[in-house]
Amino acid sequence: MTTEIQPAPGATRKRRVRSATSLTRSSGIGLGLAVTWFSLLVLIPLALVVIQSADGGWQTFRDTLTNSQTAAALRLTVTQALIVTLVNVVFGTLIAWVLVRDHFWGKRILEVIIDIPFALPTIVAGLVLLSLYGPDSPIGINVANTERSVFLALLFVTLPFVVRTVEPVLLELDPEVEEAAASLGASRFTTLRRILLPALAPAITAGAALSFARGISEYGSLVLLSGNLPNKTEVASVRILTYIENGNEAAAASVAVLLLGVALIAIILLQVLTSVVSKRA
Repeated sequence: MTTEIQPAPGATRKRRVRSATSLTRSSGIGLGLAVTWFSLLVLIPLALVVIQSADGGWQTFRDTLTNSQTAAALRLTVTQALIVTLVNVVFGTLIAWVLVRDHFWGKRILEVIIDIPFALPTIVAGLVLLSLYGPDSPIGINVANTERSVFLALLFVTLPFVVRTVEPVLLELDPEVEEAAASLGASRFTTLRRILLPALAPAITAGAALSFARGISEYGSLVLLSGNLPNKTEVASVRILTYIENGNEAAAASVAVLLLGVALIAIILLQVLTSVVSKRA
């Protein structure tokens, strides 16, 4: 009579976990190359910026951020980027909905136009905006050297982000699900809240994060239209360049680190908001 040896409790599960997390030789090499490439492009430069911001000590960091001109530039940059992001969330989602669910003449042309801010050099975008909304505006609207010019420039360069992140998700959504909900008596608001919004929330969050990050870091489209007036239309990126031109790299790095922190906080908050929306749906 043979006795079958039973594996120890948990041994099979441990083997499965180990095999699930193990990498083949080629996968390990690929992962190593990817991490190395990412470190060279992102992690190491970011670490050097943080280290450079600490060169002058806490006093330099504090003096830089409490400087009235720098504080005004940071306040203007973050405020306008937030407003632009909110506008993009609403209108970007609406534009994506129209492009996916409606069919009309000129739809292909509109698809191309939406992507222009991606391909257009930002300094050219600034020149285009200045020619239309500057002192010689053919439509009689002059916003040059005002806070509205910052809003307009950021809105132009960030327009495609929410549209292009939401559009693929809408393409994957089956309209029959919405029709089934309507046939069961669900109102349009209920369908939006329980079906559409949870599905679109991650895409909207990703687009909003990209829009905000681009907004607080924008430079090229602003330099011509805003006029870079201290304490009025000067943004954080221009302030960083001013510090570098004056040989104060530690101050420039301090502003850059603060912008990095603001971007990370915004991304985390958006992720939390997405989780809350998904759970309540």
